[in-house]
Amino acid sequence: MSERPPLPPFTRETAIQKVRGAEDAWNTRNPERVALAYTEDSVWRNRSEFLNGRAQIVAFLKRKWAQELDYRLIKELWAFTGDRIAVRFAYEWHDDSGNWYRSYGNENWEFDGHGLMRRRYASINDMPITNSERKYHWDASGPRPLDHAGLTDLGL
Repeated sequence: MSERPPLPPFTRETAIQKVRGAEDAWNTRNPERVALAYTEDSVWRNRSEFLNGRAQIVAFLKRKWAQELDYRLIKELWAFTGDRIAVRFAYEWHDDSGNWYRSYGNENWEFDGHGLMRRRYASINDMPITNSERKYHWDASGPRPLDHAGLTDLGL
């Protein structure tokens, strides 16, 4: 089994590293790459969907990013202990009609000893926004630049 550092138990510094690593991976919009951060039998609740295992995670992410176009995500550490991390996040995207949204949420993560996420519970709400209300303007083909403001600095 491969390891995905940083490994639990988490410190504040390693929890922040884990959160940024997840953000960077999700911003690739590459379902297969993202799924490698989860255990083979990972359990998810994402909104009202319940997923089990990497194959379902990959299928879900393919569907998600086919609908949520020009997706850009920022995650921020909320709390951590031992093998668990809580994050808050917001992402911006538009649909195929050009309507923009900002989706806000919270996630609770639990990791195994190899640093793979075995449980992910996400609660998410969508808010329509205008193009002028967008706050995420980096190139959608890559991660958020290191000098781009985070959620707190953006007032989110």
